[in-house]
Amino acid sequence: MTHLYLIRHADYIYDLVDGQYPRRDQGLSPEGVLQAERLRDRFARSGELKPDVFISSPERGAHETAQIIAPVLGQPIILDKEVEEWRSEDGSLNDEEFFTRWEAVPDAQKPYYRWVEGCENLREFSLRVHLGLNRILQDYDGKTIVILTHGAYIQVTFSYFFGYGEASSQWATAEIRRTSITHWYKNTGQKRWTLERSNDCQHCAP
Repeated sequence: MTHLYLIRHADYIYDLVDGQYPRRDQGLSPEGVLQAERLRDRFARSGELKPDVFISSPERGAHETAQIIAPVLGQPIILDKEVEEWRSEDGSLNDEEFFTRWEAVPDAQKPYYRWVEGCENLREFSLRVHLGLNRILQDYDGKTIVILTHGAYIQVTFSYFFGYGEASSQWATAEIRRTSITHWYKNTGQKRWTLERSNDCQHCAP
């Protein structure tokens, strides 16, 4: 049997650097540290997760979350750039500029529009998620896999498993809270994946 656990990183600081752009992921916020510690403590108490492989996004907030929970998972952290967040911008646009452009682009064109040259459009991001996830599932078939990643990445994985297109995300999407757990599994010899749970964040409240 193959198990895939997708965990969203804890809250991190993503703000101006010295009052100027570009912005960058500056690591976990104090609240994010508490969130990650609650998740670690949950795993320590329950023993519910015994992975064969532990993969993390290299982005700082995700990696710091992975470092906090790694001691109770018993596996080294493998950094994989293919499980990073959507590379939609490089910090040259502030939030107002980005969302002004977002609102101006027709829905049918949003998957193809590139907000910043050299960054990914939504189609490219979706393809990266699908290709990278497929590689991981092939490489670790029959194993228990944990991926510490980002909200948008986890949302896109639903289209990988369910096979729906970009248009569906305009109508509905999955909520993915900080440090929440999404669990998929596939029985040996079968092709169909089963979603056992999504957005499991029972540990989030103190």
